[in-house]
Amino acid sequence: MTQIDLGWGSGPSARYEELAQPFRPMFDKIRSTAAARDIEHRLPHDEIKALRAAGFTAVRVPTEFGGAGTTLPELFNLLIELSEADSNVTNSLRAHFGFTEDVLNSSDPGRRALWLGRIGEKTLFGNGNTEVGDSKLQAFSTTVSRKNGSLVLNGRKYYTTGTLFADWINISAQHENGEQVGVIVSRHAAGVEVLDDWDGFGQALTASGTTIFTDAPVESDHVTPVTERFKYSNPFYQLVHLATLAGIGRAAAGDVSRLVKQRTRIFSHGNAGSSATDPQILQVVGRVRGNSYAAGAIVLKVAEALQRAHEAQLSDDGERSAAAITIAEIELDQAVTVVSDLILEATTILFDALGASSAARNLALDRYWRNARTIATHNPRVYRDRIVGDFVVNGTPPPGQYRIGTP
Repeated sequence: MTQIDLGWGSGPSARYEELAQPFRPMFDKIRSTAAARDIEHRLPHDEIKALRAAGFTAVRVPTEFGGAGTTLPELFNLLIELSEADSNVTNSLRAHFGFTEDVLNSSDPGRRALWLGRIGEKTLFGNGNTEVGDSKLQAFSTTVSRKNGSLVLNGRKYYTTGTLFADWINISAQHENGEQVGVIVSRHAAGVEVLDDWDGFGQALTASGTTIFTDAPVESDHVTPVTERFKYSNPFYQLVHLATLAGIGRAAAGDVSRLVKQRTRIFSHGNAGSSATDPQILQVVGRVRGNSYAAGAIVLKVAEALQRAHEAQLSDDGERSAAAITIAEIELDQAVTVVSDLILEATTILFDALGASSAARNLALDRYWRNARTIATHNPRVYRDRIVGDFVVNGTPPPGQYRIGTP
């Protein structure tokens, strides 16, 4: 069935249904095991391997490099569908799609061709950006330096989501010359250790824990100044989170409607002879569904702004590019609180339609709220409305790249 048939609205392009159709049986299979994997803490190694083999991780790559050449709205709609199957899988691929976007926008033809070619060949990327503890706000503790005539990487990263599944890791580091750089290191190189020590109550299967680098070898042409990274990276990475939230909402809407339809028991103080015909219960189901619909529609609207930013960055017009990126940031910030509120409400009130049995561990319905709440804590949403207000009232541009650390 198409998105329109399912009531989620049309896709972002005339070809979207054709693009999505081959992946949907895979999404269905992933969803069929998602609850069990959550309960048993089984990481999605097989699921990600299957998506790679099917070309999902290369959908954004141009066709000449073996990909599907999707637009950003098409990509984000696919991510919503994947997140409906299992939000852990989407989050695990977030760094990979971010790196893909980075090389798509690279001004270095050699770098662009090398890495797009590898992604087209099903190579997968993880990340190493955030540092915890007493790391500084304006500098990375992870360093690139020369040892015995060769470059090596030393340091410790956390929130290295998806790296356990990857072939290569895209890392932010401090070069010994004082420059902040992006470094690409083989996930399987000597001196690289990836730990599954993420213990959050949500998104538990994303391998978002620690990666340690001890004299890990670095090729000189795998080091790039951070300033050369694609300029709309902040709204891009955050929109992956919003697409994930929208997908969580769709999954919750699907489960609550199915479970209400299956219920045979009713309450003596209810309104009908079955839950499926009780108007108050149906109202809850409709609210969950409506919240999820609105979240998805907002995500696709922001994706259009990102597409404009991408096209502007590829032009030689610096003023046009800066303006498009600013607007993309503002559209993203306008969406963060709204989308997260919609999905946090949806994943909370679904239990009102079901009763105490819905808290049974085997249903794992709690994972929707846990996952949504965890995603909504990233790059705190509490600041977003203030950023938008400052822009529209005072003309203050959004801050761009976000960092965390001690002052």
